[in-house]
Amino acid sequence: MVAERTRRYARQTRSVRGRTRANWWGHFGVKILTMNRLLAAAALLSLVSVPAFAQRTTPEPDVVVTMGEGVVQAVPDRAWITISAESRAQSAREAQRKNTEAMTPVQDKLRAAGIAADAIKTVGYDVQYEWDYVNNRRVGRGYVARNTIEVRVDAIDRVGEFLEIAGAAGATAVGGIRFDLKERAKLQREALRMAVAEARTKAEAAAAGAGRAIDRIMRVDEHGTVVPVPVPRALMRDQGQIAAAEAAPPISAGQIELRANVTLTAALK
Repeated sequence: MVAERTRRYARQTRSVRGRTRANWWGHFGVKILTMNRLLAAAALLSLVSVPAFAQRTTPEPDVVVTMGEGVVQAVPDRAWITISAESRAQSAREAQRKNTEAMTPVQDKLRAAGIAADAIKTVGYDVQYEWDYVNNRRVGRGYVARNTIEVRVDAIDRVGEFLEIAGAAGATAVGGIRFDLKERAKLQREALRMAVAEARTKAEAAAAGAGRAIDRIMRVDEHGTVVPVPVPRALMRDQGQIAAAEAAPPISAGQIELRANVTLTAALK
């Protein structure tokens, strides 16, 4: 009786173990099969996508590269003049006081003659001790104070007049004239437009000569605007020359030339 029960228990145990093993392998077998299918699908997609990407790549177009220059000339309608006052004394404070006494009437006279207050700008001021060498020995001369202003002149025909006024009012040096244009930015843009137009005309001519035509402009590189500024001769005059002058010095502004240069790259068709 006991032996019979033992045999039945053994048969039941083997049956349960068999079903458990089958379920385990079935579960993980499905997972392994699913993963293998995913890897195969990914490999297939990669093989298909590479030729598709290669087919979408377009070759670089044929191009023509040309250069253009635009030149605009204009008569200056604005000027800046540099005016300085220099004073000496044995002390720094005294040198500054004398310098203030020299420069104040200069600015007052300029404003009274029509120069706007915001057109006068201080561009330099310093106080230094000066030395001389006598018999190989350094000997002090005292302090020197220098004040330099820059004056904007919008009436170009009055530049000489303002130089004379400054000298007569106590300036020790006048001159340093530089000319400019009130509409500089506008004229620079015009020079740039002309440069691009010339470069495009050259590109079209080159393409036509090769039996092709311009498809599109790919890029335009600007190389800056060159502005040679005319500078009159003998601008600076010291106090002695100013005192000896009987009339305002003649000033000729000449012309200002604006140059723009570009490089144009165009695709051909």
